[in-house]
Amino acid sequence: MKISVFCGVSVDGFLARPDHSLDFLDTGGQEPHGFEEFYDSVDIIVIGRKTFEVVLTFGGWPYGKKPVVVLSSGVLNFSSVKGGVVEQMSGEPSEIVAKLKDRGFKHAYVDGGITIQRFLAAGLVDRMVITRVPLLIGAGIPLFGPVPRDISLRHVATRCYKGDLVQSEYEMDRDLRNTDGAV
Repeated sequence: MKISVFCGVSVDGFLARPDHSLDFLDTGGQEPHGFEEFYDSVDIIVIGRKTFEVVLTFGGWPYGKKPVVVLSSGVLNFSSVKGGVVEQMSGEPSEIVAKLKDRGFKHAYVDGGITIQRFLAAGLVDRMVITRVPLLIGAGIPLFGPVPRDISLRHVATRCYKGDLVQSEYEMDRDLRNTDGAV
């Protein structure tokens, strides 16, 4: 199963402000930057509880009928999700991936600070597309956190967009992973 991250960050590496606000991501213009094509390539979305709570403030379920797994060990209320396909799971990233793979999913989009960090630390992420917004916000939810070892990346491409957005794509070094994603 392929695991991908596609996210926007401030130049100083934050996914969101300390209050989880994403307002700064609109800085720099809104020309297409590959998200729609990426989104069409995934068959499931995996997010954490905090990201789920932020998504609920958007005023509508943004994922349509695409299945979404919310990671949380606490009880979640999905009653406000109208028209979406959403379920809850808990466990280690490797357990989550095994469950999804057993159900036939092929490509997961992992989103949310802690969730991305946990999947990276577990050596399960195959690809990252990071779009840097030309803004320093000074504090917030970081994209990266502690990792148990160095994670080698292979640069695939860097693209520039209107409004000074800079997007870099990386693949994880496959020599450091075995076929089930474990390091």
